Amino acid sequence: MKKIICLSLILIMAISLVGCGKKNKGSENVDIADSVTLLNTVWASYDEAEKFPAGGGDFATEETTSMDGPAKVGIADAEVLDSMFGLPESGVAQIDDAASLSHMMNANTFTCGVFRVTDGTDMAEFTKNLRDHIQERQWMCGFPDKLCIMTVGNYVVSAFGKEEPMNTFRDKVQAAYPVATVAYEEVIE
Repeated sequence: MKKIICLSLILIMAISLVGCGKKNKGSENVDIADSVTLLNTVWASYDEAEKFPAGGGDFATEETTSMDGPAKVGIADAEVLDSMFGLPESGVAQIDDAASLSHMMNANTFTCGVFRVTDGTDMAEFTKNLRDHIQERQWMCGFPDKLCIMTVGNYVVSAFGKEEPMNTFRDKVQAAYPVATVAYEEVIE
């Protein structure tokens, strides 16, 4: 009788571990339409007290400009992607979609770029190059406190800014997308 109970418990544990393994393995596949959708989902989770004057896009066209939330960013101009978000030129060829959200009064208070990384790109190398390039920037008119780079499936979410809006944003991304992983979260030096 003891052997049957022990074998039953072992079988139950083995089945539960297999189930957990399958869940974790599939959680990396995130069904997000595009970078704007990811940012809109996060921004919509803010309550009115948490929101700040925000806009998005690259402000090049009406399609890529929003004065009240996230918007698409064109990916053809490497200089714009570098100056706005710190994306190194080498990273431009590794993305096929981008969006942004920034504080309208001061970009150093909060700026976020979301990039959909192409298949075959080494995500660890991409995030490290992005992190290094942002840390090497020469900041004008003060500088942000913190940098946070997260991955959500094949998306990289990069944000820099003041401590409080950065912490809120990180928490909102992780609440909206439980599979979000923090690759870097550090003080900007």
